[in-house]
Amino acid sequence: MSRSIVYAEVPGFYAEVERALRPDLAGRPIIVGGDARKGGLVQSVGPDARAEGVRPGMTVLEALERCPGARALVTDMRRYREAGVRFRACLRRVCERIEEAGLGAAYAEAPEGCDPEEVGHDWLDRVGSELDLPLRVGIAPVKFVARLAAQESAYEEIRRVLPAELESFLHPLPVARLAGVGANTEAALAKVDVHTVGELAALGRARLEEILGNRGLELLALAEGRDPAPVRGTRHSKSLSQETTLALEEVDLGFLAERLQELAEGLEERLGLEGLVARRVVVKLRFVDDARPISRRTTLASPVGEAGEIHRAAVGLLRNTQAGSRPVRLVGLALADLVVAERDDRQLELFPPGD
Repeated sequence: MSRSIVYAEVPGFYAEVERALRPDLAGRPIIVGGDARKGGLVQSVGPDARAEGVRPGMTVLEALERCPGARALVTDMRRYREAGVRFRACLRRVCERIEEAGLGAAYAEAPEGCDPEEVGHDWLDRVGSELDLPLRVGIAPVKFVARLAAQESAYEEIRRVLPAELESFLHPLPVARLAGVGANTEAALAKVDVHTVGELAALGRARLEEILGNRGLELLALAEGRDPAPVRGTRHSKSLSQETTLALEEVDLGFLAERLQELAEGLEERLGLEGLVARRVVVKLRFVDDARPISRRTTLASPVGEAGEIHRAAVGLLRNTQAGSRPVRLVGLALADLVVAERDDRQLELFPPGD
């Protein structure tokens, strides 16, 4: 029996998170990236800015020239990581086991007897109503085709490719849409007048191996819709972390402990969203005079989930470093060996006030 793999993604995740959290940006193109004054690059764009020719990788200044009405925002990874946790928690309410494919994307294999389109519609409804984020969904017998199907669908839509439709779906696509076809491979194929997936498949095994070696055979398998890669679904995140870069170098242990308290409170919320507790606590520091971070970790006698418990363990680790005598620039806190907590019926808002 053929598998049904469901893939969902929020296009332009950083930009869409900003739009969801900031009502004043409604109806305005959004560009997320580095500082324009320092030659920063675009990392994420909304669909309206993309329609004006803005793409990730170009400078923010060039993006604003192409889309002068856009609002350029500096990347806030802490905000996007937290939104990613909420996004995955939302998906897991429908499918317990998902494979993360980035902060705003995931795969799931539809359980036997379950209509994969129902999974897709549930995801669309929940992500839209609970997170106010746009989603697109692809369904196919193989992972990479499910992803391509989603990318070929419109926002808030589902594109399904049945086993008998693999060839008709794949062959018209540009060959660059296949994973692993970079600029050099695309140029090599163009020399033999291959521009689409169908033209690549028509070359045949021997000719592709002659042109690209073993890589050619791998691409032929994809062009024919063959990809046995499984969905490596997990019931929850394996680890969670947060960090903060200090505005000024700091040696005061009390100040650093306060920063750890803030990080612990953020991690408590993230644990609650997924119904988890942690067996291991890790503190990460970067000193001003050393670019390499150091870490200290401890495995606890029993799992913890509350900020106070996490903070106590973290402060104990902090005291086992040179903090206090060497100035610190970055403080991080991570939780690992995560396990499902005993049942807790608390309901947490996915975008609580103040986020």
